[in-house]
Amino acid sequence: MGLSGFHGRYPNQLSGGQRQRMALARALAVDPEVLLLDEPFGALDAKVREDLRSWLRRLHDEVHVTTVLVTHDQAEALDVADRIAVLNKGRIEQVGSPTDVYDAPANAFVMSFLGAVSMLNGALVRPHDIRVGRTPEMAVAAADGTAESTGVARATVNRVVVLGFEVRVELTSAATGGAFTAQITRGDAEALALREGDTVYVRATRVPPIPHDIAGPGDDGVGGAETDQAALTSV
Repeated sequence: MGLSGFHGRYPNQLSGGQRQRMALARALAVDPEVLLLDEPFGALDAKVREDLRSWLRRLHDEVHVTTVLVTHDQAEALDVADRIAVLNKGRIEQVGSPTDVYDAPANAFVMSFLGAVSMLNGALVRPHDIRVGRTPEMAVAAADGTAESTGVARATVNRVVVLGFEVRVELTSAATGGAFTAQITRGDAEALALREGDTVYVRATRVPPIPHDIAGPGDDGVGGAETDQAALTSV
């Protein structure tokens, strides 16, 4: 459990992460058939949550206890679970592996619950599935066809935000006036040298085949539905 040397300490002398490990150790001590975890890392900071997610996944692989983990944290769901059940107001929207649920969402609610989405050319797409170029041709890969045949749209850069390796580009569609976001690599961003007010051309490289009449959580016409929670089952 990574707690050797802490046996003489009181709970108030332990960090948040150490207290969570201690609580899990006590729960596992009775050899349960099923372990229920309800937002176990919700009160911890981001770095500690990430470390504990990896630790919990390794621990689960060692002890082989069926675990149901309830969370609103999409990264936690995708990182820890073998199977994910996405719930919306008490109703199960989809059940599947993390890859299946993320790559082939049953509807717009599931897609937007499990990650950021953008509306481009009337379709919901992941921001990292949007190619950005200075010209229409630059927005199209060589093997994909022409700019006319692959749905290239014109947009204006509102803001460029560097997030470590990735860069978030906040844009406004020239056709609809709607705001959307693209996520590109630091290298691509430096090559494009994007500035606020620049005109660029964008294209979705992948559009999940989902119904568009079911709103998901969020703004900008992408949603408004109130999420309940995602229950994750690792077996």
